[in-house]
Amino acid sequence: MPKIPFPKRKVPRRVAVEQFAILERTYPHAETALTYENAFQLLIAVILSAQCTDARVNATTPALFARYPTPERLAGAKAADVEKIIRSCGFFRAKTRNIIACARDIVERFHAKVPRKREELESLAGVGRKTASVVLAVAFHEAALAVDTHVFRVAHRLGLTTGKTPLDVERDLTAILPREKWRLATHWLILHGRAICKAPRPLCDRCPVADLCPTGAVILRKKKAGAAFLRLHRPD
Repeated sequence: MPKIPFPKRKVPRRVAVEQFAILERTYPHAETALTYENAFQLLIAVILSAQCTDARVNATTPALFARYPTPERLAGAKAADVEKIIRSCGFFRAKTRNIIACARDIVERFHAKVPRKREELESLAGVGRKTASVVLAVAFHEAALAVDTHVFRVAHRLGLTTGKTPLDVERDLTAILPREKWRLATHWLILHGRAICKAPRPLCDRCPVADLCPTGAVILRKKKAGAAFLRLHRPD
């Protein structure tokens, strides 16, 4: 299927607000799919989830945390031992370096506790803005909106943003929503991206936001035109 172009203009603010209201009603219990018991486990799981499914991470982390349950234990781990455990997560060598270095940073600079400030989180090895936002929102219930590939794609298709970078998208989305809903909106968009607004083939005929979505309107119009063409040219 050809790549679906993003809309060139944002929808009006009132439409954006209504879209979010529909997503909130559609996914009222939205939360992270990652399994974790504390902020440290969540942080490591999010690092491992880069270009990897949450299901695969959840299948990997029990063995990892059984052997390395604390930052101190992981900070002292041998890379070869960690690589064997997380190999199935992809890019396992780079991820091994990152999670061991991250654990060392936590131990050496933050007294073995995951920091609660964005600047401090982003100073950890292997932690960028998206990972920090997930930890802030999920572990600490702070106002933060994380932009992953699902959020980036769905926000563009809905016409909520025309941003070129994840930070641009984040700014557009947080300008629409009240602060108390930032952390929830991440999960609404992710779940919608996984269930309906898939890449590369969105299920627009099942989408609760289709009537307000500029991308859905184009896709459904083409679909109807194609069906009409087939009816007209169907052999008797």
